[in-house]
Amino acid sequence: MFHSQYAPRRAGRDDIAPAAWSPDVVASASAHAARAEEDRRLAPETVRLLTEAGFPRYFAPRALGGTEGTFTDLVTAVAGVADADASAAWCAALWAAHSRFAAYLPPQGQHDLWSAGPDVRIAAAVTPSGGAEPVPGGWTLGGEWECLSGVDFADWALLAARDPRADGPAVRLHAVPRSDFTVRDSWHSTGLRATGSNTVVVNAAFVPDHRSFLMADLMNGVSGPGRARCHTVPAQLVGGIVFAASALGAARHALEVWSRWAAARLRADHAASGRDTLALHRTLARSAGDVEAAGLLLRSAALRADLDGVTERTVASNRRDAAAATNLLVKAVERLFRTGGVHARSGEGELQRCWRDVHTIAAHGVLDPEAAANAYAEAVLTEPKESSLVTT
Repeated sequence: MFHSQYAPRRAGRDDIAPAAWSPDVVASASAHAARAEEDRRLAPETVRLLTEAGFPRYFAPRALGGTEGTFTDLVTAVAGVADADASAAWCAALWAAHSRFAAYLPPQGQHDLWSAGPDVRIAAAVTPSGGAEPVPGGWTLGGEWECLSGVDFADWALLAARDPRADGPAVRLHAVPRSDFTVRDSWHSTGLRATGSNTVVVNAAFVPDHRSFLMADLMNGVSGPGRARCHTVPAQLVGGIVFAASALGAARHALEVWSRWAAARLRADHAASGRDTLALHRTLARSAGDVEAAGLLLRSAALRADLDGVTERTVASNRRDAAAATNLLVKAVERLFRTGGVHARSGEGELQRCWRDVHTIAAHGVLDPEAAANAYAEAVLTEPKESSLVTT
């Protein structure tokens, strides 16, 4: 059940903060992309520039130096970085998103994270793993958590574990400083290779109560002292668009790379048949249309998250649009890859990296099109009869 604080925000575009990114980030991500894939982690220079650009502070509380930014500008910024390297964009998006998660910590916990400044990189694992045992004043946490993107450069980790005292499946997120966990190199993915989404290992670390909160509060967007609009929206309203933004930028880059190849081919092959030329033209037009349509869907969903009242219907609409946009991007990149000649499949080619990255992003459960379709249909078909089926 969503809460009454989700009133529509009647704001103009001028009320939305500037995008938290810089052309320097794009240049660094592009220059280091190939080596970062080999290393299976981002280049330190890229991490520094992403941090200076403001991604880790993007949703941190303003009272502690954060930006409390908008989802509209985050989608734009992440897609811009992904035009250079989807792995860098993915880490940037998650460092931003996880500062939103950490805003659910009690005030003392927030102070522990951000007292020295807002540029704190936070990795997170929201799938319950390991174990948390209640002890006086807090918890003893131990175990392993997999797939924490950007964790090699994280200052803190938010780790999910079930509360053994709860009657139901209550899950808590625990904030653990870098000194209390180790990282095991375990990330060997087909795509997003440079995200370094490795495994965190914790050995009986003490987590005080003020560094722990219920995951249900985050999922439902529960209001609290000092929480801004960007914090008090349900996780499912925004999770998909944050992930899909990296796929959007990667697909745009794939289109740019393919277009350069196609133009060079047509210039070099003066004897190309009209049929071959038309085939290239159709591929370009269809793929560009799919990518642009996906961008419009994600922008619409981001504006909905920033400005609209939140209902079951708007949450389902955003899940639908994020999944639909990602599906369009997969189709576009697949089409470009299949028609891009032998160079598209070169192990060092940019197009094949975009192809792998987009497919890897699309495989994330948050972007599952069947689950999104079912949620949307349920929200629409259970509304009162006078409700329109096409207004959102």
